[in-house]
Amino acid sequence: MSRTQQAALPRTLADQLRGWPDERLARLLADRPDLATPAPHDSAQLASRAATRSSVIRALDSLTRLELSVLDALVVAGQTTSEQLISMVHAEPAAAAAAVARVVDLALAWESPGGLRPLSGVSDALRGDEAAGVSGLRPMSPEPPDPADVAARLEALSPAARALLAHVDDHGGEGTTGSARRTVSPADATTPVEELIAHRLLLPRDGGTLVLPGEVGLALRGGRTTRTPRDEVPEVATTDRDVALVARSAAGEAFEVVRRVELVLDHWGLEPPGVLRGGGLAVRDLKATARDLQVDEAGAGLLVEIASVAGLLTEGVDEDGEAVWLPTDAFDAWSAGSVAERWAALTLAWLDTTRVASLIGARDPAGRAWNALAPDLSSQMAPEARRLALEELAALPAGAALATGTGIPSLVERVAWRRPRRPSVHRDLVAAAVSEAAVLGLTGAGALSEAGRAVLAGDHDAAVAAITPHLPHPVDHVLLQADLTAVAPGPLEAELARTLHLVADVESRGGATVYRFTPGSVRRAFDAGWTALEVHDFVGSVSRTPVPQPLSYLVDDVSRTFGTVRVGQAESFLRADDESALTELLHHPRAGSLNLRRIAPTVLISTVSVDVLLPRLRELGAAPVVEAPDGTVRVARRDLLRARRPRSGRSRAAALARTHAGVAAVVTAIRSGDRAVASRPETPTVTTTPTSALAALREAIEAGSTVVIGYVDNHGARSDRVVDPVRLEGGSLTAHDHRADDVRAFAVHRITSVAPLPARP
Repeated sequence: MSRTQQAALPRTLADQLRGWPDERLARLLADRPDLATPAPHDSAQLASRAATRSSVIRALDSLTRLELSVLDALVVAGQTTSEQLISMVHAEPAAAAAAVARVVDLALAWESPGGLRPLSGVSDALRGDEAAGVSGLRPMSPEPPDPADVAARLEALSPAARALLAHVDDHGGEGTTGSARRTVSPADATTPVEELIAHRLLLPRDGGTLVLPGEVGLALRGGRTTRTPRDEVPEVATTDRDVALVARSAAGEAFEVVRRVELVLDHWGLEPPGVLRGGGLAVRDLKATARDLQVDEAGAGLLVEIASVAGLLTEGVDEDGEAVWLPTDAFDAWSAGSVAERWAALTLAWLDTTRVASLIGARDPAGRAWNALAPDLSSQMAPEARRLALEELAALPAGAALATGTGIPSLVERVAWRRPRRPSVHRDLVAAAVSEAAVLGLTGAGALSEAGRAVLAGDHDAAVAAITPHLPHPVDHVLLQADLTAVAPGPLEAELARTLHLVADVESRGGATVYRFTPGSVRRAFDAGWTALEVHDFVGSVSRTPVPQPLSYLVDDVSRTFGTVRVGQAESFLRADDESALTELLHHPRAGSLNLRRIAPTVLISTVSVDVLLPRLRELGAAPVVEAPDGTVRVARRDLLRARRPRSGRSRAAALARTHAGVAAVVTAIRSGDRAVASRPETPTVTTTPTSALAALREAIEAGSTVVIGYVDNHGARSDRVVDPVRLEGGSLTAHDHRADDVRAFAVHRITSVAPLPARP
């Protein structure tokens, strides 16, 4: 590189950011959103914020294994050209070059006059990170020896010492001295450890540890930072699937999800479950819901969690003022939409929620089971895990689906390659995301459907259009059979399914749903205000087959007994025109707890309240109704309970638009600040505000320059110190103090000013 080219290179990261075009700066702020809030005053403050430990760690967490390996190699080398860095990484040159460009675009490295160098703070953030490219980060020595000298020292080793050195390199690059002497000459070395120490191939550190220097590791691996390639992305195990089968399977699951969510919320609108004292849904209520839907408890928990995040379910109060789980007023509007629209609303809500339904039933660190809808059942990593999993499925070629048994584990490994710094729980979230996507109808037969791709892109209208042609067509009839069952030959229309669910119980689900009529189910319709004639008319109108005689007899039998016994307030009384009906109840072997007593041939009284007496009589086989004070029968459907929908954030499309607008505004603010700085006089200025002082110190660290700081000591005396800043973190500046000729720590809040060291005349 010529001197002119070197002079054109930036001296600091701030200089590099000033030279970037607005589009590249906007990509940096989009990839590292923590840098944009609040908006930096100028590029110097942006560079300072990018070098903070918390921001560096967030950026490192978004890197792939190859990108981490590139950055790790750069830290080991300290400063080098892009070509040399690419040659150090064990990967294809094109892949390594793309990884180098990625870390530069993220401002984790910058092009200085001396070559590419890592951002300050990256080394500490990577130290000891097993996910990095070099196992156990080992920077170069302060004064790296000549490679030929290192090679000569390696050649002089005994076989035992060479084997031990390779072992240390393969197991983290660190070891212990044991009983070996830390200061010994090559001639006096008696053990392989002492031999390695004597040749300075292992360097002693505090605590009796030995560290393998970076240049020695490079020599052992032939100039590479790792022994194995870092661009070998794990393959996803796949099998062939027909695209049409994928679409049909996914649409079938989508229809079932919508129907089940509707059934749950319809039922909870009448009989809402209570809210636990600590929040959440009781285990018994979850089991009852799973039993009603004929799914397992994990599936029921997923459905209620999705209903909650979609704004269809929230906490409310019933008529007695008790806290219960209620459908929101948005549920009625949601129910009026098409199946495709309702499905899209559920899946888009699932994609971006932090709720983790897969933990329901598992144990927390304290040993307590996680309840569905519990307030703390969430993870900030969940949305990223879902998107990464769906992105990998979307990247599969058309007609390829996850292989049975091995598909999900291989996909988890592939995502782990993309995010190696994530904790192990991230793998569980990825696996759960794949399973939940199948339940929700985003995938079918192990492959992502076209509608699922639209959901991943956040396009509601495209998702509705993609899934609509493949949804099963609802039917408007059933087939009645002589064994008191009704077979639905396909998915029923929403209103028909809701009504039939009131009159009959679901016996089995599948391609055809089987409903069974029982005395209890028919009595349930009578309790809701139906008459026998209305039940006969309903079953006759929805059946394509004649109404079997046993079903007609069942409805008539229940109708004859329904209302025979009437309950009123006495504490309670029972009245019937049929004396034998009351006599049968009075002498029933299980009626002793009701404290029944006859006061007239057609009247019994009880000390039990009506609310308790009614369900007890129904358990004994009676079908009582409540009698009003005027003697009329009180039969009415219970009121549907609703709660106000909680306020939620904007849609994802609106959030993305707001983010893009915010990034553009931040870029404008930074450029404005840069112009203001450029318009100032070129004479060195003293920074006195905390923000500008931190930016100046960060810039000095990146440039390796000397500055003069004003510092107030413990006695309140102020003095000027000439220092070489080394590290800035945790409210402390580590720098080489020229006056003390030693490395010292300076409290940042005691620094009153920062100025460049004036040039000597």
